[in-house]
Amino acid sequence: MARSERDGGPRSADICDPSHGVDDEVTVDIDSLISCVESMMSQNLIMPDNVCIFRVPHILRRHSEKAYTPNAFSIGPWHRHHPLMKSTEKVKLKYLKGLLSRRSASITLKGLIKSTRGIEKEARSCYAGPIDVGVEDFVRMLVIDGCFLIELFRKDQYNHLREDDDPIFNMSCMLQYLYHDLILVENQIPWLVLEHLFNVTAEPGNTTTLAQLALQFFQIIFSSNPPPILPSYQEKKHLLDLLRNWLVLSSGKEEDGEMGWEPIPSVTNLVDAGIKLKVGKSRSILDIKFKNGFLEIPPLLLQETTEVIIRNLISYEQCSPKCTDRITSYAVLLDNLINTTKDMDTFTSSGIIGNWLNPDEATQFFNKLYQDAYLKKYYYLKLCQEVNRYYRRRFPRWRALLVSNYFGTPWEIIFLFAAATLLILTIVQTIFTIVK
Repeated sequence: MARSERDGGPRSADICDPSHGVDDEVTVDIDSLISCVESMMSQNLIMPDNVCIFRVPHILRRHSEKAYTPNAFSIGPWHRHHPLMKSTEKVKLKYLKGLLSRRSASITLKGLIKSTRGIEKEARSCYAGPIDVGVEDFVRMLVIDGCFLIELFRKDQYNHLREDDDPIFNMSCMLQYLYHDLILVENQIPWLVLEHLFNVTAEPGNTTTLAQLALQFFQIIFSSNPPPILPSYQEKKHLLDLLRNWLVLSSGKEEDGEMGWEPIPSVTNLVDAGIKLKVGKSRSILDIKFKNGFLEIPPLLLQETTEVIIRNLISYEQCSPKCTDRITSYAVLLDNLINTTKDMDTFTSSGIIGNWLNPDEATQFFNKLYQDAYLKKYYYLKLCQEVNRYYRRRFPRWRALLVSNYFGTPWEIIFLFAAATLLILTIVQTIFTIVK
């Protein structure tokens, strides 16, 4: 008979503890062990469909801690206690106060809090991980952070809403902080909260959507091309998900990813083989095409936030079961094309990459961008296969080498023509000498 806890026998908590020592002389309470395991299995072990905000796995975070940590603005519950975030809480409150002061008396702080309380559970369920925040604190955080973002996007679009002492638009560093902090996968609040607060505080007759305002704010992250208008039915999870939808949906025809991966030569080798680079006109950096010897790549602006946004988009794809590997595939393709500073120079001289970094940093950036990320399906496999088939053909390569080595300048063409003429005359003279 098993000893009871009163008699010093094994407790159920000890049985469930994997560190509990094994002693052949102690009889295991089988019934308690079964009850413990059944209790563990009764929990919800499957991630709910609405989970969309994730902690970055250590295997990805270890490559660049700063790419996943906010500098000044905490949005949501996971970074709110960081000491560096305390100084910007006053900025959020100032924006909330300004928003309320411009609205009619029917829109009050009490009304915002009360209505947000009604979606608190749904908003909490969007986080994949424990939230050590009570209901009251969580609702207060959603209202303050959500109204801050809405007011930020409105002020960015409408200059007349900015006060003379606006702490963000009067200080360039603040905007730089925000371009970094608002695109972090851990630093998000659910879109349903943002849209709720946006609709409650909307100006009558204003048809501009929250998605349009947010995309206008973030449009300089990749290039100066205007953002597309996303379909109203397009589901949005949070700001980072909105940016990903912007890139994917504006990349033209949706291609299906395929299992497998095929490397391609670096861009310098491709150019040497006769392949020509062309600056793409697509709004999305993902819309890369190859046709008739032309590799068309949309322009990409390399700046301080470029690594941050791409790393967080990759992390989001790695964590979200419903996300395809579009951004991860893009990083893999660019890593193939850029191996040396010469490759980077080829891209910058062609106008495809605008580089605000030095060439060595830019090259390392692409070489380390997707380390330890898993590629389920590769969205550029067909393109790589077409490029490789063209690359292996001899004629384009010979033609490129001939042009590069002998027809690079007008003087080289003249000298080559003169040499060929002299050779022909010499041969003709030799023939006539033999005939005579």
